[in-house]
Amino acid sequence: MRRVYGASPWHLILMVGVLAVVAYAGARLLGGGDPWGIAVWFVGAALLHDLVFVPAYTLTGRAIRWVGRRGNASLPDLVLVPSVASGLLLLVYLPSILGPSVAYVSKTGLTGSPFAARWLLVGAALFAASAVVGAVRYRRAGRRRGPA
Repeated sequence: MRRVYGASPWHLILMVGVLAVVAYAGARLLGGGDPWGIAVWFVGAALLHDLVFVPAYTLTGRAIRWVGRRGNASLPDLVLVPSVASGLLLLVYLPSILGPSVAYVSKTGLTGSPFAARWLLVGAALFAASAVVGAVRYRRAGRRRGPA
């Protein structure tokens, strides 16, 4: 199987499952009645991602790595991962964080008020987890060097 397919059978099973979920979600999405609006949104999102966000990711990553070379070598990864994750969450939930639309409130019956606080809590948790990883790395590096 690996020689013919190129990966393990589990990979194939997982990919078929993911494609089934994507097909189901696409059918539900297109069943909403506005396929052109959805197509325009996807094309716009792809262009926005490729022309704006990828250069921004690249420049941010390079800047953080440059700062890391000048100081602590493990700092870039410890800052980059939670920063990118928090930024992506902000990008996805920004409309809800700024205030949900009237359509959202009327369809769900929810005010949308906890979005900003939850985004801040998730960001704090990501940076706290990164700090724990950094502390463990620092401690292990100290053990390898031995007493001074």
